[in-house]
Amino acid sequence: MILKFKEFYPNIHTSAWIAPSADLIGNIQIGEDSSVWFQCVIRADVNKVIIGKNSNIQDLSMIHTDHNTQTIIGDNVTIGHKVMLHGCKIEDNCLIGMSATILDNAVIGEGSIVGANSLVTSGKVFPPRSLIMGSPAKVVKELSQEEVDKLIAHAAHYVEYKNDYR
Repeated sequence: MILKFKEFYPNIHTSAWIAPSADLIGNIQIGEDSSVWFQCVIRADVNKVIIGKNSNIQDLSMIHTDHNTQTIIGDNVTIGHKVMLHGCKIEDNCLIGMSATILDNAVIGEGSIVGANSLVTSGKVFPPRSLIMGSPAKVVKELSQEEVDKLIAHAAHYVEYKNDYR
């Protein structure tokens, strides 16, 4: 369901794909070739949610904001199943593992992975090319260029998957 909230209606690029059971509410911007999968909720009622191009928000994920913080997801980002994002920034070419939680004002640097079930606490800022794991999350290693390239390829596969649903 795609809903207007006050004067805001989701702005979805024509090449993006939204699953019929996803709920998108309010001030949302979704870029070219991105996808939002089944049972996701993106609620931009108190601030803006921006999703770049070639990014995918997988099944059961929840994205919200705070009055003082937007949620920004860059290009070529994979948000795994059942992820919760709240008022944070995910830079380009990242993968957020299943059931991870990322809280207000946290920043995940470009080309990083947040491991499954990790908790990124409010205000944490991680450098580019980080493997981030744990609760609370911390950097466990720096990713190689080859590993970052695989993240970009993974996002590209989801562009193909969403095209199969059109």
